Amino acid sequence: MKYLDPKNDLIFKKVFGEHPDILRSFLNSMLPLPEGQEIVELEYLSPEMIPETFLEKFTSVDVRCKDNTGRQFLVEMQMNWTTAFKQRVLFNASRAYVTQSHKEVEFRSLKPVYALNLINAIYLPQSPEYYHHYAVVHLKDSNERLHGLEFVFIELEKFKAQNIAQKKLQVLWLRFMTEINERTETIDPELLAQPEIQKAINFVMEASLSKEEKHLYEKNWDRISSEKTLLSAALTQGWVKGKEEGREEGKNKEKREIAKRLKKSGMSIAEISDITGLGSEDIEKM
Repeated sequence: MKYLDPKNDLIFKKVFGEHPDILRSFLNSMLPLPEGQEIVELEYLSPEMIPETFLEKFTSVDVRCKDNTGRQFLVEMQMNWTTAFKQRVLFNASRAYVTQSHKEVEFRSLKPVYALNLINAIYLPQSPEYYHHYAVVHLKDSNERLHGLEFVFIELEKFKAQNIAQKKLQVLWLRFMTEINERTETIDPELLAQPEIQKAINFVMEASLSKEEKHLYEKNWDRISSEKTLLSAALTQGWVKGKEEGREEGKNKEKREIAKRLKKSGMSIAEISDITGLGSEDIEKM
């Protein structure tokens, strides 16, 4: 029996974007929800947040939903880290929050938005922690908060289950995300003992995919690999080469070539701009 990696975009959306019972268990284990305020029911929303005017940005997330109290949850799986990703997360969560507002809704009635982000990389090497919770807090008194937006970033590469004794369900879900892949031969019975995780495992079996889905699965890995290579080149070759040549023209040419390849790989204009330093309008014309 062959298993597939749940971090792959196709599988991640198939598992968490189509089965609210699985997603509910996952979110309740991952998010810092107050005691007694766990998610009970979920309704999927369109992951595409279409702008009201042509001047606004079109954005999309992997999974977007709301619970029976109106709280919204945005979920993203990010294979390659860039500094622009945090800004995109902030933008998406802010948009989800403000678009609740219309003439019939008072500000005090706006519901919280939680953004959960799984990162298959290390973006805070100075910290030993894999779990990072961000909220709007008073700088001198963290108990004093502005409620509305909360963010969780999880560095999957730092996660080590044997070092963690608390939050058992969270650990099991993170083991699901980090231990299962194409090389997996057997599944730990501890994972299978959790009904929602067992159900999720059924969807990461290769046999559960159609021929077209298998093709998309492999295509996603090709895209991720190409993107990683291009990001590495952007951070090393381009600027080093430009500096060695001592010519601004050579440096800019290399940046443009990298930007074209990143754009072709499917990376967003904002992320390409952040990496290369080129303007968004310039990139859009490429």
